[in-house]
Amino acid sequence: MHRLAALALFALSAVAAERPNIIVIMADDLGYSDLGCYGGEIDTPNLDRLAENGLRFTNFSNASRCCPTRASLMTGLYPHQTGLGRMTHDTGKPGYRGELAAHTPTIAEMLRAAGYSTGMVGKWHLSLTPDSPMNALWVSHLLDLGPFSRVQTYPVNRGFDEHLGTIWGVVDFFDPFSLVHNERPIPSVPEGFYYTDWLNDRAAEMVEKLGRRNEPFFLYVAHTAPHWPLQALPEDIEKYKDRYKIGWDEIRKERYQRMVDNGLLDAETARLSARADAGPAWKDNPTQEFDARAMAVHAAMVDRLDQGLSRITSALESIGEMDDTLIVFLSDNGASPEEPQHYLPGFDRPSHTRDGNRIGYTTRKRRMPGAQNTYAGIGPMWANAANTPFRYWKKEQYEGGSATPLIVHWPAGMQLEAGSITGQPGHVVDLVATAMDVGRARVPETFAGRRTIPLEGRSLRPVFEGDTLDPSRPIFYEHFGARAMRQGDWKIVALSGKPWELYNLAQDRTETTDLASREPERVQEMAASWEAWADRAQVNPMP
Repeated sequence: MHRLAALALFALSAVAAERPNIIVIMADDLGYSDLGCYGGEIDTPNLDRLAENGLRFTNFSNASRCCPTRASLMTGLYPHQTGLGRMTHDTGKPGYRGELAAHTPTIAEMLRAAGYSTGMVGKWHLSLTPDSPMNALWVSHLLDLGPFSRVQTYPVNRGFDEHLGTIWGVVDFFDPFSLVHNERPIPSVPEGFYYTDWLNDRAAEMVEKLGRRNEPFFLYVAHTAPHWPLQALPEDIEKYKDRYKIGWDEIRKERYQRMVDNGLLDAETARLSARADAGPAWKDNPTQEFDARAMAVHAAMVDRLDQGLSRITSALESIGEMDDTLIVFLSDNGASPEEPQHYLPGFDRPSHTRDGNRIGYTTRKRRMPGAQNTYAGIGPMWANAANTPFRYWKKEQYEGGSATPLIVHWPAGMQLEAGSITGQPGHVVDLVATAMDVGRARVPETFAGRRTIPLEGRSLRPVFEGDTLDPSRPIFYEHFGARAMRQGDWKIVALSGKPWELYNLAQDRTETTDLASREPERVQEMAASWEAWADRAQVNPMP
C-alpha cells in the first residue's frame, strides 16, 4: 500500500476508534415513574443497572406524542419544522404534512455521511398513514391494500442501512401490521412471536453485525411497548396479577415516596399533585378487577422490554464495546389516558386476528385485557399514576405529558460519578446535537436541493463531563393546540383553547400553583416569545 494511503487509512481508523457507537432506545407511552430507577414498582433490573452506572435526567422532555417526538429525535428540530406537528396525516399546512420533509436530513443520514454504520429496529411512524373504509380488514391481515406508505419515506431510504420493524404506529404485539425488512413486507410471523422480544433479538443481532465493522455504528431501537393494545405474555402478567389491586391512589403515594427517598424529587419543591379528576377514587371504582388487570398487563409489557435489553448489552459486551457505546433511553411521551376498548375497528384498529377471531371492543370492561383478541388501554387514572408525581398525560404539555425519564450510559465518555442524577433541563431536540458532537458529524448546509434548518438542540456532552449548560435557553412545545414554553425555572403552559398558566418549576416542579395572575408581565413576555417561535417554526395550532 502507498505510504500516504496507509497513513490516511490509519488516521481514519484512529478517528473512528475515538468516536463512540450510539444506541438510542425509545419506549412508547412509558410513564415517567414506571421504571424501578425512577420510583416504579415494575421490575426493570437492566435499565436500573444502566442508571446505576450512568446518569439520570429528571428535567428532560419530549414532544408529548409518538410521531412528533420521533420527528424531533430524527432531526434535532421541533416537529413542525419537519412536517410532523400533528400526526401522520396531511392537512396541507407546512408544519402538518404527516411525514418527514425530504429536505430535512435525519440523524442516520448525517451520521452515515460521517462514516457511521446505521441500523434500526422497531416503530417508524414518520410516514403518511393511509386511511380508508377498508382499514379494519387491512390491519387485520385479511386484505392487501398495497404498500404501507410511500417506500421513499421508509427508514431504509432515510439513512438507515437496515431496518426491521413496523412502519405504522399501533400494532398487534402478537402479529404486527406493517412489518417490514427494509422495503420488503414480512408476510407472516412464526408461532410464539411477540414483537417486543423480536425487536430486542434483532437489535442484539444488529449490534454483533455492526460491531464487526471497522467503523462506529448508530442503532435506533424503537419499541412499541407499552403502547396499547394491552397485550403481554401470560407468565409476565402472572407476575403482577395482584400488585395493582391496591389501586391507583396507593400506587401514586408509593411511587412518590420512593422518588423522594431516592433523590429524584425534593418533597419541599415537588409536591405530589392532586389525583386526576377523570375517574373515581379507587375505593369507589366499580371496575377494580378489570383496571387492576389492565395495569398488570402494562407492567408486564415494560418488564418484557427490560428483559430483552439484557440481550443487547450482552451483545455489546461480547464485542468489547460496552464502555465505548453511548446508550440513551427515553420515552416518546407520558403514559396514555386513551381507552381504545371504547372505539370501533378502523384506521389502525383491527376487527379480527389473522385467523378470523373477532377482537373485543367494549365500554363495559368485561373482557380482561392481555390476550391477542383484546384491545384496551390503561385509561386516565392509571396514566395519572404512571406519570407520578405530575398532572396530565400523553398529548398535553404539562409535565405528565412531556416529561420523560432519560438514562445515559457511556463509561468511556462520562466524568460524573456513576449513578449521578441531574436536574438540568433538556429536550429531545438535544439528542441529535449530542450525536453530532460525539460522532464528529455535521449538518450539511443544503440537503435535497434546499438549505437546511439549523439544529434547535444543543449537545449534552458538557453535562456528561460535569459542566452546567446555560439554563436560560428556551424550550417550546405545541400539539393539537396544547402549548408550552420553558425558560430557566419558568414555564407557561395551556390546554388547547385555554389561557396561559405560569409555574416556577424550581419551587413547584409538579405545576400545582398557577402564578399567572401574580405575574402577568412575565406571562405576556413569555407568550410573545412563544408566538415568535410559532411563527418561524411553522406552528399553526389546531384543535
